[in-house]
Amino acid sequence: MAALGWLTPRRRSATARSVLAGEAAAEAGLKSTQESLDSLGSSSTPTDETPSFPVVGDVRAAAFFDLDNTVMQGAAIFHFGRGLYKRKFFQRRELARFAWQQAWFRLAGVEDPEHMQDARDSALSIVKGHRVSELMSIGEEIYDEYMADRIWPGTRALAQAHLDAGQQVWLVTAAPVETATIISRRLGLTGALGTVAESIDGVYTGKLVGEPLHGPAKAEAVRALAATEGFDLDRCAAYSDSHNDIPMLSLVGHPYAINPDSKLRKHARGLEWRLRDYRTGRKAAKVGIPAAAGVGALAGGTAAAVALHRRRR
Repeated sequence: MAALGWLTPRRRSATARSVLAGEAAAEAGLKSTQESLDSLGSSSTPTDETPSFPVVGDVRAAAFFDLDNTVMQGAAIFHFGRGLYKRKFFQRRELARFAWQQAWFRLAGVEDPEHMQDARDSALSIVKGHRVSELMSIGEEIYDEYMADRIWPGTRALAQAHLDAGQQVWLVTAAPVETATIISRRLGLTGALGTVAESIDGVYTGKLVGEPLHGPAKAEAVRALAATEGFDLDRCAAYSDSHNDIPMLSLVGHPYAINPDSKLRKHARGLEWRLRDYRTGRKAAKVGIPAAAGVGALAGGTAAAVALHRRRR
């Protein structure tokens, strides 16, 4: 059963949409992980870097990693957008439109509701009518073309430490759950929580389930997954570069600021959270991903979301 009309943003509050997005991401992530369980095994690749912090071998502990500029240099959905543009999913004028909207958000530091809704609707319209399997296949190709060489070795080592301790490791990202699942599988992680798009019979409808997995919605996704898997959040760890993820970082007992933006760095220092910076200089801290991530980020992002059929008893 596809998501019903009463799940639309106009019928639910922002908080309720965050909860819905989080629950949908947890459900989709668990489904994707179960389907690919046989292929996970011990496929993760060890790194030379040894993390300088202790990781307890506790099965009730898990690690949650933001994706963009935390695990991967730049924005995964920007790279996916490049791949879709290369495959003529949308035109140059749409690319420029997405770039302007995302650049405005990066410069202003706040989300304009009209900009975000317009960009979301435009991106969803690009993939409406396309099959989920088609986007999955394209996503595998795009990972090899644009993403494989952009993984931060330092963060990869942190994730590997949790895996070596027998703990689950999840990506938690506003990127589409389909894209996130591909990256998670390629890195040998447990699974991924991401933005979920609605589909019927394997075809995208042009609607989201809830809202993008961003900010508070990420915390709700982690909370929902922890309840299902029996994690003790006080024993879990979370990693992110962005102040937007403070709700998720605050949810766990072991928060880490990775390549942090200025707001997160200040917040983390005030609370004595651990910091890691794998960038090569202050230029990286200033530039990071804003210029690149603006081009096609939302366009590529929503296009890759995985189908979710929600059933409630």
